[in-house]
Amino acid sequence: MSTIAFLNIPMHGHVNPTLPVVAELVRRGHSVTYHTSPAFAKEIEATGATVCPYPGGDRPLPDPPLPITLLEGLAGAAAGLLPAVLSDLRRVRPDLIVHGAACPWGAVAARELGVPAASTFTTFAFNGDAPSPTRASWELLAAAATRPRVARRYLRSRWGLHRHYDTRGLPLLDLANVRQPLNLVFTSPAFQPGVDAFGPSYRFVGPSLGARPADPSFPAGLRAPVLYASLGTVFDAGPHLLRAFATALAPLGGTVIISTGHTDPAALGPLPVNVLARHSVPQPEVLARAALFVTHGGMNSVNEALYAGVPMLVVPQGADQPLVARRVVELGAGLSIHTRDVAPGPVNALARRLLDEPRFRAAAATLRVAQREAGGYLRAADELERYLRRVGRPALADAPRER
Repeated sequence: MSTIAFLNIPMHGHVNPTLPVVAELVRRGHSVTYHTSPAFAKEIEATGATVCPYPGGDRPLPDPPLPITLLEGLAGAAAGLLPAVLSDLRRVRPDLIVHGAACPWGAVAARELGVPAASTFTTFAFNGDAPSPTRASWELLAAAATRPRVARRYLRSRWGLHRHYDTRGLPLLDLANVRQPLNLVFTSPAFQPGVDAFGPSYRFVGPSLGARPADPSFPAGLRAPVLYASLGTVFDAGPHLLRAFATALAPLGGTVIISTGHTDPAALGPLPVNVLARHSVPQPEVLARAALFVTHGGMNSVNEALYAGVPMLVVPQGADQPLVARRVVELGAGLSIHTRDVAPGPVNALARRLLDEPRFRAAAATLRVAQREAGGYLRAADELERYLRRVGRPALADAPRER
């Protein structure tokens, strides 16, 4: 069996889809290490993999999480993490490195050590129909002009990487779109925009959804129809927004569930009797019973909703969420509303349409089939094993090349 090293950025949306793949590779007898933030140690250990935490503790997200600050954060993290990561990988001696598409230090480490690499895309694969957030664009140039210190820090980090490491193949700017000879995309061909433009190195393996531990504290007696709202944890939804969802959905649902994320449920104030507000809920379990999902449009949440065949009202907050929302609407599986337009009246009207018009559930059901047929984490594990057989066992480089 082989030794496989996973490297990723410390974000739930990037780490979570890889965990079922890791668990399956371990089950098949491979030795797997996972290199990321200490905050994910418990979840990774549960897969059977060995955790290799990044030095320096948990690294905060760029604030605000804009493309220019993301670029600076990725380049700076790569420069800061590579010495320790390379040391760990020389000890592990992996046969394959699997890194997130937004994890440039994974790609550089693979190049330095002469180890084959594969990339994972936990949102869409990027092209003209699904543009990368860190691609060269007038918007990025304008943002750099308004944040010159951020731009200078990026250039220093990027130049440092070039001086000290083998950065061939690493994009000059587009560090959230680092590709390899094998690229695993965790959505189906049916949901990927412009799928025909991608070559054979891209494998659209569908949502990677594994079993989650049951939450015994969550109420079992939910009255239909179950309506569910969650805006994730990266962007702060705030009590005003969440209370608007509760007020809008309460007249339409038997049970309305609001996942408040970082917001204290008590901050929502008195709620209708059929509304249940909690910091977090067992999302796949709720979606399996839901008639409607109000979501921020994070790819993991949308994948889980489509896997369950649930129509969505998408309220994008930032990052790739507007693109995901647009795709949901294009395929007829939901509707979208801008955050500034959220109020009980408009949300109630849109939710009523989603519940009353059969075409939304029919479109979601069609995508449900496509998402399941793509193969999920089992196919992802198959693709990695097939790739390993093709590339063979490399000779691990013992030291960085001299510059």
